[in-house]
Amino acid sequence: MGTRGNTSLSDAAYGQHSFDELGDPLREVTFVVVDLETTGGSSVTESITEFGAVKVRGGEVLGEFATLVDPGRAIPPQIVMLTGITDAMLVDAPKIAVVMPSFLEFIRGSVLVAHNAGFDIGFLKAACARLGLPWPGNPVVDTVRLARRVLTREEAPSVRLGLLAPLLGSTVAPDHRALTDARATVDVLHALFERLGPLGVQSLTELQQLSRDVSPARRRKRGLADHLPSTPGVYLFRGPSDEVLYVGTSVNLRQRVRSYFGAGETRGKIKQMITLAQRVDYVECSHALEALVREQRMIAIHQPKYNRRSRAPFKVFWVVLTSETFPRLSIVGTPPAGRAGALGPFTSRAAATTAVEALQEVVLIRRCSQRLRKTPDGSPCALAELGRCGAPCAGREDAGSYAAHVHRIAGLIDGSSDEVLERLRTELDRLAVQGRFDQAAVLRDRLSVLADAVDRRQRLGSFAGIEQLVTARPSPKGGWELAVIRYGRLAAAGRAGPGVDPMPVVDLLTASAETVIPGPGPLPGASAEETGTLLRWVEGPGTRLVHSTGPWSSPARGAGRWRPFMAAVHLARSVP
Repeated sequence: MGTRGNTSLSDAAYGQHSFDELGDPLREVTFVVVDLETTGGSSVTESITEFGAVKVRGGEVLGEFATLVDPGRAIPPQIVMLTGITDAMLVDAPKIAVVMPSFLEFIRGSVLVAHNAGFDIGFLKAACARLGLPWPGNPVVDTVRLARRVLTREEAPSVRLGLLAPLLGSTVAPDHRALTDARATVDVLHALFERLGPLGVQSLTELQQLSRDVSPARRRKRGLADHLPSTPGVYLFRGPSDEVLYVGTSVNLRQRVRSYFGAGETRGKIKQMITLAQRVDYVECSHALEALVREQRMIAIHQPKYNRRSRAPFKVFWVVLTSETFPRLSIVGTPPAGRAGALGPFTSRAAATTAVEALQEVVLIRRCSQRLRKTPDGSPCALAELGRCGAPCAGREDAGSYAAHVHRIAGLIDGSSDEVLERLRTELDRLAVQGRFDQAAVLRDRLSVLADAVDRRQRLGSFAGIEQLVTARPSPKGGWELAVIRYGRLAAAGRAGPGVDPMPVVDLLTASAETVIPGPGPLPGASAEETGTLLRWVEGPGTRLVHSTGPWSSPARGAGRWRPFMAAVHLARSVP
């Protein structure tokens, strides 16, 4: 056994792309080309008799691994005739238990290459399994499948190594010995690499995708990404009538769009979209946050057929108290202007209904929909007889005593008290102690939905109420990613490069930022989706507050302290 040895738009759009922009360029990938000789064709019943492997990178040989292996059994005559390996040659050869750990060290961090890889990799995995060694899971490239993608049947009627190697100009003739065949496969691999240029394959990811089933028409459209920069931004696929088919975002526009034309894209609707696409437009952004916000806005504007999310960012639901002497809970699409106490936003009416049901469990707020007079004289309903309603309709509660129910709900929403949540938790514990687990599970889910809605309302409302907030986050490429946020809306975004004083950039961004006129309601500047996106970014690791025109706080008795309970409920519901 032995081993040897911040860019302008024009520059970004038209500059030469480097291999570094490709993510995993082929010339920087370490390949180990491996070939095995065995006692037979089945990895289940047969054993390895010889290893041969060549490590290469950028066209240069970095090392070789070669050894005979004692299979612990006689070699069949037909295998002796094929390989020339005899029992006598293996008398002093090491056992597989000695060879395998050294081989695994040799291939560490590399991409494995084999001609008919299923055979060789199958034997290697089987050997690891027998020895109790974990298989490292290296990426694998099969030169048989690669040749079938690159060469036509007319060029190569057969892709057997003995015929393919001379066809592609290999200087090594395969002879059914492991190291010789591995060296021949290296020549085949490099010859196939030379033919990948017209197919647009320059990275390992694209090489792996090439060996999978991708239609030629789809692969030819890879050129639609050639003009894109390798920077953060938003991309727009346009169809035959210049309509926007799909909007997406990425920190590397060119690499992301190129991925749509490979086998890694398996979504049926997206493959249909690629068939229709005629060109790709883009908007370059300062950083990923700006790209994400612009993506959301563009989807809402263009309504692309192949986008599912962000198409209706303002289609949310709120729970409000009606403006009556005896208010009730109502689910609306837009909270009334000038009225405090809106709970939400909810992405579905069902979730809003669940929150209402949770409130009605412990607050004697009326559920009937008729408008009551100041001095009602109706008859109490069944809920009143069950003690679930104070029956203001029958005059059992006056406006003053009924107002206490309203104040409990308002206090929950504004964070002055979480007594309603505590009451629900007490009831939940009581049901569990009594063994009424089905009812307890229903109440648990209602409590979780309500607590989550209150927490979301308090976090978003506090954040969106700030007139201007300037934030900075360290950029992965050095420098700072900057954002100016006004009333929960992204008003400006920029980047201060490495070694650049960020404060003058902040001043310039603030001076040129969008003017945001606050509207009515808890979220006065933007959709709940955009405000939530900005809040998550600001709360993320590394983000620093540069300036704020007002305080940013959370209520002491808010629902934030219920997050561990909500997480536990989510975990419980995810368990089958």
